Amino acid sequence: MLNLSRHDNTPSPTRSLKPLWFSLLAVGVGIIAGVGAVVFRWLIGLFHNLLFLGRWSIAYDANVHTPASPWGPLVILVPVVGAAGVAFLVKTFAPEAKGHGVPEVMDAIYYNRGRIRPVVAAIKSIASALSIGSGGSVGREGPIIQIGSSFGSTLGQWLRVPIWQRIALIAGGAGAGIAATFNTPVGGVLFALEIMMHEVSVRTLVPVALATAAGTYIGRLAFGEHPSFIIPQLETPDLHITSPVVLLAYVGLGVAAGAVSALFIKSIYATEDFFERRVRGSYFRQHLLGMFAVGLMLYGFMATSGHYYVEGVGYSTVQELLSGVGMPLYLLAILFGAKLLATSLTLGSGASGGIFSPALFLGATLGTIYGVILRFAFPQLGISPPAFAVAGMAGVVGGSTGAAMAAIVMIFEMTLDYKVIIPMTITVAVSYGIRKVLSHESIYTMKLARRGHHIPEALRANPELVRRAQTLMMSEFGRADASTSVAQFVSTLTEDNRAPICLVEKEGRVVGFVRSELIGNALKHSATPKLGEVANHAFITVSPQATYLEVLGRMRASHASLALVSSDAVPPRVDEVKGLIAREHLSHATDESMELFLD
Repeated sequence: MLNLSRHDNTPSPTRSLKPLWFSLLAVGVGIIAGVGAVVFRWLIGLFHNLLFLGRWSIAYDANVHTPASPWGPLVILVPVVGAAGVAFLVKTFAPEAKGHGVPEVMDAIYYNRGRIRPVVAAIKSIASALSIGSGGSVGREGPIIQIGSSFGSTLGQWLRVPIWQRIALIAGGAGAGIAATFNTPVGGVLFALEIMMHEVSVRTLVPVALATAAGTYIGRLAFGEHPSFIIPQLETPDLHITSPVVLLAYVGLGVAAGAVSALFIKSIYATEDFFERRVRGSYFRQHLLGMFAVGLMLYGFMATSGHYYVEGVGYSTVQELLSGVGMPLYLLAILFGAKLLATSLTLGSGASGGIFSPALFLGATLGTIYGVILRFAFPQLGISPPAFAVAGMAGVVGGSTGAAMAAIVMIFEMTLDYKVIIPMTITVAVSYGIRKVLSHESIYTMKLARRGHHIPEALRANPELVRRAQTLMMSEFGRADASTSVAQFVSTLTEDNRAPICLVEKEGRVVGFVRSELIGNALKHSATPKLGEVANHAFITVSPQATYLEVLGRMRASHASLALVSSDAVPPRVDEVKGLIAREHLSHATDESMELFLD
């Protein structure tokens, strides 16, 4: 249920778009989100090349390590410069652009009628590009989701479509942005479904799918059709049908990934609390100090190992691990801890960026460490660490975000390695369960829960919504002429002959209704009132085949407290009324449906 307590609840006039026009609008949102993803990645390349290498260029391959900066030790200040720009933009123009973005979109969906300010798209693009391009340890998914969602919300507000269509456009923009950025069309739809969509039906899923397809097409035009990561042919198959012990090994990886997911969540928010409560000064000072620490880490890695490793999205390190480049266990462990710390410092101090890419990095290093240890302990199993790296990526992403199905499909689309689809599924399922035990909230919902804004944990079927009026109505009701006096009417009521609701008619047609248990109050206001004078005229007429949702929607729009079930004209003849539906009947139908979900 949408909570609208923070804003004006008065419904503004809306017009629902027909399916064809709404689908075309969704395609337009997908195209805009796709273009936004392309521009956003160009901005990242521009800031990265300018700040790290001192040259003007948008060409940037995140899968290749950044060469040593000509600034030497002054590279420590590159993240600080980026932080100054981010803090200025966020503080001045759009506080919503701070953080990883997805919680703000979820908050808009469930607590703000799907309203997102248009300025968020522009500020989020620049601020996140600055954060990532200057070496901040954050990802691209949060910003592009917020950017695409902002486009969808803005169009929905401008066209004054109903809230459900506005939210569908938001989800379409989010899915399209994800798909365009990572070349994951199916994963983009699933991500929108699991994280953004309040309703899954033909009327919402089709537009979201169309938007995602359009965004994917734009992304492929700009970046090509190749997957995000290339995995060379694995030398030894790691999965043998006759060796279930290998599958059991992925259960162990799932447990580890779930624990890491919980650690990841708690680390980010603990660091955020540390900066807000312990680091004195403004947001500017907090963010600059946090990014100065990240700059020290970057310079330290370059000075000791020849690469920055944990800067930006970190895909170059992930690509190395998936390619089977050998790294000693101690270096893998250091990279894991450093990325966790760098991401926590970056987001905790107030950067703008996502958590998807850091989760991929943590999962890849975790899976590789796990695979290397298994290969050493059980050489006869033919363990391949890159396969465990892929499963680890899916496990940490699915566990930390709560988007389990999207994680499986997205990692498959990003690697196109079908060989580990079963191990990935096992790993993600176990990881999600373990994370739920250790941390009830996901990395997205935790931020909102801390504000007191809780998000539904499941998409459930509501069987009462498809019930028809003829199964909801009360067939027994009374009838009386409008000219009858209240006193005369009351005198005819007995315990054995008292219908809860009585229809008031004039010349054979319904003009209102009275509730038998309340009619006595009318005697206090007039000596000889007539039923027509005291009757409630707030009723509507619905057909026997009208659905629960249609009845409720029309009653709400008309401020009615009763629906007459009839196929006759409005107002209907009393003889044609088949039954009555009061608000308590709708509540009773909802109560009955709850039995499906109660213990």
